[in-house]
Amino acid sequence: MEKAEGIVLRQTSYRESDKIIVVFTREFGKIGMVARGAKKGKSRLAAVTQPFTTGMFSFFGGRGLVTLQQGDVIQNFSSIQQDIFLTAYASFVCELLDKATEERQKNEYLFELAYAILRDIDEGYDAQILTQIFEMKMLNVLGLYPVMDRCAICSETEGHFDFSSASDGLVCHRCFEKDPYRMHLPENVVKLLRLFYMFRIERLGEIHVKPETKVWLEKAIDTYYDEKSGLYLKSKKFLRDMSKWSGVFENKNKD
Repeated sequence: MEKAEGIVLRQTSYRESDKIIVVFTREFGKIGMVARGAKKGKSRLAAVTQPFTTGMFSFFGGRGLVTLQQGDVIQNFSSIQQDIFLTAYASFVCELLDKATEERQKNEYLFELAYAILRDIDEGYDAQILTQIFEMKMLNVLGLYPVMDRCAICSETEGHFDFSSASDGLVCHRCFEKDPYRMHLPENVVKLLRLFYMFRIERLGEIHVKPETKVWLEKAIDTYYDEKSGLYLKSKKFLRDMSKWSGVFENKNKD
């Protein structure tokens, strides 16, 4: 029997009343678990197997799927569970973490990072900015190391910078002609990209970002992921479309 603190990344139905859940644990990394009877409303495993839930999981088994024996909820992030938009952002965080990691690869920093992002989304901080921070923090996990502290071409640390997937990082004004595919970004956007990538999340504090700056950040990060990561995430497509019907809901509420 093993015991671990973990976050439920996803669940799928298994047989008539069971679930298979994928949990990212502090102690062991990502683990797939069979939760027998968890689909039944009165099951003692029903609550702890919900997506985004953080809990203590007791299980037995070796490699591959293990059997969940007992679970105790630590945090169910009720605000996320009750808001479709927050759910969308949390789903993206969990899907990216799931796709970027292998089973049984312990990474306590990743556990703390994912928990902090979900906690702050649940507490009402800017969910869009938090997911963008998470995306930048996950680049190294995906084997991607953009140069964010100097020019990727000439290594100069001073000057005006653009961002480039082709050059794999920042490009200074001296080298603009060498990279015609770079993204010309406002200076504050470049600074935020660097900040999101390099600083630990507990040192960031609350960040207030204008809507137009968020659009630039999203464009830069999405372009880099699309060209470098090889990932296709359903939750990301949902987020890209979400702003359209977010506006529809706002108009209905005004009416």
